[in-house]
Amino acid sequence: MTVEQVLVLVHPAHGLQYQCPKEVVQLLTDNSTTFESCFWVTSPCCKTIMLAWDRTVQWPGSVRSPGPECFPFAIGIAWMLFTPLRKPRQVPHLDGRMCPVKLFVPCSVQFSAMGCMKWHQHHSNGTAYSDGDPRPRPRPRPRPRPRPPHITTLGPVAEIHVANQFVAPDGFNRSAALINGVYPAPLIQAQLVFNELTDDTMPLETSIKQSNWADGVSSITQCPIRQDEAFLQQFTATAQTGTYWYHSHYQNQYCDGVRGPLVIYDPEDPHASLYDVDDETTVITLSDWYHTPSIQLSASTGAVTANSTLINGLGRYAGGPSSPLAIVNVTYGLRYRFRVVALSCDPSYNFTIDGHRMTIIEADGIETSPVEVDSLRIYAGQRYSVVVTANQTIGNYWIRALSSQNDTTDGEQNVAILRYQDAPDEDPTSSPGPYTLSFSESDLHPLIHPGAPGTPQIGQADINIKIVPGFASPAFLMNNVTFVNPPIPVLLQILSGARHATELLPNGSVYVLPPNRVIELSFPNDGTAPGGPHRFDVIRVAGNSTPNFVNPVRRDVVSIGNAGDNVTIRFSTENPGPWFLHCHIDWHLSHGFAVVMAEAPRLAAIQQAAVVPGMSLYPSVADWGKLCIPGDYWGQTHLGTLGSPRIFG
Repeated sequence: MTVEQVLVLVHPAHGLQYQCPKEVVQLLTDNSTTFESCFWVTSPCCKTIMLAWDRTVQWPGSVRSPGPECFPFAIGIAWMLFTPLRKPRQVPHLDGRMCPVKLFVPCSVQFSAMGCMKWHQHHSNGTAYSDGDPRPRPRPRPRPRPRPPHITTLGPVAEIHVANQFVAPDGFNRSAALINGVYPAPLIQAQLVFNELTDDTMPLETSIKQSNWADGVSSITQCPIRQDEAFLQQFTATAQTGTYWYHSHYQNQYCDGVRGPLVIYDPEDPHASLYDVDDETTVITLSDWYHTPSIQLSASTGAVTANSTLINGLGRYAGGPSSPLAIVNVTYGLRYRFRVVALSCDPSYNFTIDGHRMTIIEADGIETSPVEVDSLRIYAGQRYSVVVTANQTIGNYWIRALSSQNDTTDGEQNVAILRYQDAPDEDPTSSPGPYTLSFSESDLHPLIHPGAPGTPQIGQADINIKIVPGFASPAFLMNNVTFVNPPIPVLLQILSGARHATELLPNGSVYVLPPNRVIELSFPNDGTAPGGPHRFDVIRVAGNSTPNFVNPVRRDVVSIGNAGDNVTIRFSTENPGPWFLHCHIDWHLSHGFAVVMAEAPRLAAIQQAAVVPGMSLYPSVADWGKLCIPGDYWGQTHLGTLGSPRIFG
């Protein structure tokens, strides 16, 4: 769906604006067509709306009107036909249930499952369902509570502006790089990025993963977006739902604030019966915060320690003021799906909620079989969905995210507040533990299509690669090579004709993989370089030497554990293009802890050449190729030379 195919309609009674695909509007306004259907949409702003129509749309009077924060990014599709209203044949449901549908209108999803609704991705084949549809129906959802002021959301089509601004999330005032002026960055599904940074040390680059050209990794799939430039980032999220995050991938810029959560909601969530509330108020972000700009910290050859831990963008530091803490509001008796996102640059967190157990139902965008725990270790870049039942005495309870760098709660560090409705406005007095349900990554199993690809034996994949981490101060190594940025992005090299490892820079760091093969990567850890690389099946997890090929955890970020561990992952080369495999401790990455997996370069050149943006629909937006200007200083470091081949298969 391009901008030219979007039509804005205004409801005559409510004045609410919605974006509709033009072809859908034309279809619905065709007087020769009779519709008998109902349809539901979901919005982070406007929640669930059920619409029913028979030639004309009947607007359900009991739907909560969206507030001004929904505009101009209102999500949802309202078909307004300017003929007299008639009683709909189907009574609209406002409780989230599926309804009988005799017509499905195909709809392209722009940037996320919520542009024209991911529901159409599953059912755009014209299939008809009857009132006797045997599929399970999700539980009714309660009406949303008012959104706390620190939570900001945007819709699937939005402009995000990145600029330098002073902020004091833990009470210490410093210049940061912020998206739309807030930290953490908004929970968004957006497509347009503007760079308004005034600090020359912080050019913008985004990292929202999807089609290879849109992967957003500086020097791998694109050049950075220069100051005062903009870039249109648009792709289709096909059959992909869950909890994600977006962040800058230029230098250590995301440590300065360019990081935030991204959620693609699933109207047919197989776990929907397990929880009652899942909205923007149940997203919990964990992040480390630094009082010194990252450009200075990255120049250090020693360990970098955060000044504070922020939960939903708020926290306190040792010796600092009693800065406000984040509050997560709950109502007694309801079950909440908390989406916990580690926006961390370095530390991991032990996440707990005093007096409450958690049931894990998702890891890194993949639904898992439910696992109950009372504490959860979450590493940089990882995400979990946990269901928590508000079944304790009405009051206030500490949410704890004890950092691997600083595991104290002295001075209310590393904490937020879980507050029940009708509880007093005061700090909790709850105590931690006891913890009897410890978390083990080996207990996590995919709910859908479990099983690792290939022969179920270590070392028997089509291609088996050992990647040995190492450290030679101040550089980190993978197979004795430190990654350095190439003069031009790897994808641009491939589009320019490079096909083999001997032709791809940086030398020694690009692994060329053939298409449609099962790849096994093992990471023996001798203790010299703790960290974790960047969807794969983890057939051997940290702390467990027994491989699992039947139902291993499937995710996109894994810890390589401690000395003696040999974490092993498998994936199939079904997505041509260069992909960045790297440590998500960002200070390690900036010192070379990464490699590039170049899947099927020849196919990648053909596929990406057909989809890489040309001139944008927006005159002020630079196309992908123009981000890299010959002679520009972005590409004048780490030129490298051609080296020994690393071609597999």
